[in-house]
Amino acid sequence: MTISNTIVDILTNPKHSLWIAPLLVVADAVLSALIIKKVPYTEIDWTTYMQQIALYQAGERDYTAIKGDTGPLVYPAAHVYIYSFLYELTNKGQDIVLGQVIFAGIYITTLVVVLSCYIRAGAPPYLLPLLVLSKRLHSVYMLRLFNDGIATFAMWLGIFLFQRRQLTAATTVWSLGVGVKMSLLLLAPGVAIVVALSGGIWTAVPLALNAILTQVLLGIPFLRENAIGYASRAFELTRQFLYEWTVNWRFVGEEVFESPIFSINLLVLHVVLILAFLATRWIRPSGEELDFFAQKFIEGRSTRHPLSSKYITTTLLTSMVIGMLCARSLHYQFYAYLGWTTPFLLWQAKLHPVLIYAVWAMQEWGWNVFPSTNASSAAVVACLAVQVVMLLLNDDSSQGLSEDIKKSVGEQKTK
Repeated sequence: MTISNTIVDILTNPKHSLWIAPLLVVADAVLSALIIKKVPYTEIDWTTYMQQIALYQAGERDYTAIKGDTGPLVYPAAHVYIYSFLYELTNKGQDIVLGQVIFAGIYITTLVVVLSCYIRAGAPPYLLPLLVLSKRLHSVYMLRLFNDGIATFAMWLGIFLFQRRQLTAATTVWSLGVGVKMSLLLLAPGVAIVVALSGGIWTAVPLALNAILTQVLLGIPFLRENAIGYASRAFELTRQFLYEWTVNWRFVGEEVFESPIFSINLLVLHVVLILAFLATRWIRPSGEELDFFAQKFIEGRSTRHPLSSKYITTTLLTSMVIGMLCARSLHYQFYAYLGWTTPFLLWQAKLHPVLIYAVWAMQEWGWNVFPSTNASSAAVVACLAVQVVMLLLNDDSSQGLSEDIKKSVGEQKTK
């Protein structure tokens, strides 16, 4: 074997990921330590988080009365409990460096889970360097201490558990992530179809109730005090975002951005794309048309379909990216949900490795321009659109069969 063939084998053979991944984790841990030591921390929301937690610690349970310098508390209860723990660990939020170290730990732990998901899905090693090179991703975790980093950990841990067919644990972790930040609701369509294919309505209903009950249990202290106030603040679906902070739609202009028609069009596009993927991609493992699949599901006649880790990961991540493409406004911290998602989806969309790196670099640039410009926001939307459109056109993961089943079928055919 020539040197060039050896290099190609290392970059493309998934078995090499098993030794490449640990090296990347160690390298990224060193890089994270250097970032904390050398790059100045930027205050954005941490102080407000701590001010809000101080009110909670003092006994306040009415969500509408919990506020800080940059505004009211607008995250669900799990956020409060997690940052209360951080409040105690960091001397009421004053030990910023310790907070950064903790978030570096969350970042590295999440990276390990992400790499595990990639390896289980058979992703090639040439994708893995992209998981540790993002400037914006390091910033979200270690220089901003945003709760999106914690929600992202829940997202990827949930995906890992779904890959292992641990449905109850997976839906519970996902719901806990929603309890940190409502952004994870964008995974709901993907979660729903994975659960539906994994056992039909008799599996889906208990898991849905489990996810809902998790939210109720988390919110009990606040629901008792002011249920409407808690629900309206923690799960506000009609929140108006400011044009000055948008990362994605600046290029359409402020008048269009603030138009109700624009918001409605995005919602319609979101629904259309979900239905398109549902009808043409996501239900392929069932081998049925959408109407027949839906009828069997409702009647309780659905059967369990074996799903590959690649299918599960692609479906859940596609659900997230569709939601981000159709979001009224994205802020810089939302890159936490996208940074580790894009390389996998571009690979699943069958883009050439050079194009994968090019789209990733364009996306990374778009998310690092501050404040956003017409060009950077157009780049952000274009990269999201490329992922969604190319997946719709080229994705083949929806065959869905687990690796073990495919191997068994192949052996039977050779006999």
